Amino acid sequence: MDASLHPAPPSRPTAQWFGQPRGLAVLFLTEMWEKFSFYGMKALLIYYMIRHLQFAQADASLIYGAYAGGVYLTPIFGGYIADRWLGRRRAILIGGALMALGHFTLAFESAFFPALVLIALGNGLFLPSLPSQVGDLYDEADPRRGGSYNVYYVGVNLGALLAPLVCGTLGEVYGWHVGFGAAGIGMCIGLAIYVLGGRHLPPDRPRAAEPASG
Repeated sequence: MDASLHPAPPSRPTAQWFGQPRGLAVLFLTEMWEKFSFYGMKALLIYYMIRHLQFAQADASLIYGAYAGGVYLTPIFGGYIADRWLGRRRAILIGGALMALGHFTLAFESAFFPALVLIALGNGLFLPSLPSQVGDLYDEADPRRGGSYNVYYVGVNLGALLAPLVCGTLGEVYGWHVGFGAAGIGMCIGLAIYVLGGRHLPPDRPRAAEPASG
């Protein structure tokens, strides 16, 4: 059988950290800081629209709902783009950079809507690509594989817990833009962890091939 039709799976990093691949800690911290930035911004968003931008509550709710819908819709396309062209690592880096830029752009009132678009688009590239790397840290028969997702999602919940406490407090006490800036800094920290820990992560899977024309 032609081996080219069945390429060998990518080699997995072997460095350990508390009995788990070190890459799990990298993904855990990256996801924690991404959720810190994402939910930190959301904790301020509707209050910012009503109190600072003076939007009517109905309009603010409509904008918030449209933004939330975009956040859940864009990963469908972002996952396809990562699979076909970018690869997971580049999708994560580009998506995270777009989200950080969107959070910082919220400091400019005139760029409010473009900032929301940047965050939604960045989330679309980032969200489907990061957790898909968790399973690739392990062999199929590794008994740690299933439990690794439990560890990973602790990072999700921890970031979501800290976000409103930190960003919400900063936004209320020192100003909205400080809160949004903290969310952007959180995303930058997550990206820095991902880049610095890249050697512990599994390589990208082969890109999906275009179907042969008949």
